[in-house]
Amino acid sequence: MKEADLEKQYAQFPEIKRSEVQKFVDWIHVQPHISAHFSEAEALHFFYACRYSMEVAKQVLDINLTARTHLDEFFVNLDCERTEIRKAMKTVSVVPLPGATPEGYRVIIGKLDDLNASNFNYADCMKLYCMIFDYWMYEDGIQPGHVIVIDLKGCSLGHVARIGLLQMKKFLFYLQEAAAIRLIGFHFINIVPFMDKIMALMNPFMKKELTNILYLHNDINEFYKFVPLEMLPKDYGGPLEEASVAKEIYYKKMLDDRKQMLEFETRHQVNEKLRPGKPKNASDLFGIEGNFKKLDID
Repeated sequence: MKEADLEKQYAQFPEIKRSEVQKFVDWIHVQPHISAHFSEAEALHFFYACRYSMEVAKQVLDINLTARTHLDEFFVNLDCERTEIRKAMKTVSVVPLPGATPEGYRVIIGKLDDLNASNFNYADCMKLYCMIFDYWMYEDGIQPGHVIVIDLKGCSLGHVARIGLLQMKKFLFYLQEAAAIRLIGFHFINIVPFMDKIMALMNPFMKKELTNILYLHNDINEFYKFVPLEMLPKDYGGPLEEASVAKEIYYKKMLDDRKQMLEFETRHQVNEKLRPGKPKNASDLFGIEGNFKKLDID
């Protein structure tokens, strides 16, 4: 798990003033509730994602670390050897693609491998997704933009029934309010007939900014306009190795770096006992957590 080279990132994005990033790092290191080991490269992700606004970067960083501390479903117990994570690895492929689009955007694809809905745990699969994304960002550094692709091939109503509204709310909150990336596109491919059920889960929690970059592709050729064929796996008509093969390589990298992943988890949480002012909890992020009823899909 090798952190992206800082000098190369600053050279790639000369508009970024390193002196400003270092001021941001100095601010981070005097916050008593944030880890003193939070690096300049990690801080750079937030500064860049927030389009060089120091104040916005401070807010987003605090929201990010607070969410990671209190969203147990997605960001706590990031041990690759845990049974739940191992099962998720068998259930889904989460594959960052090599290369980039003509605009320089990086792409990640998620898809089902095990089509048995009884083996699908949304929270565990999303935890794995976030772990892969974090690992990828750590090594890849800042990029012009990112594209998320969800392949619904093999998805059934049984899978949708296993997604809780509160879980969806929490994940979309994190994606929109706390993720340290410039999200350029959110694509669904191999659309299912019950897409309205999936959208009914998502719509209440999506802001206009996300709906503006949400694409539902019935025609794979339309998708190629956003993600060129030449950078896709064979599953999608491209020349690269199949996603199920590529995922094993990536999952092994993460397993080999298990200790560093656990250290990454600790470094990206806050100590609420040391937070200036009143400690925060999940309710401060999401409001009072009621008993969210799962979507009725019968």
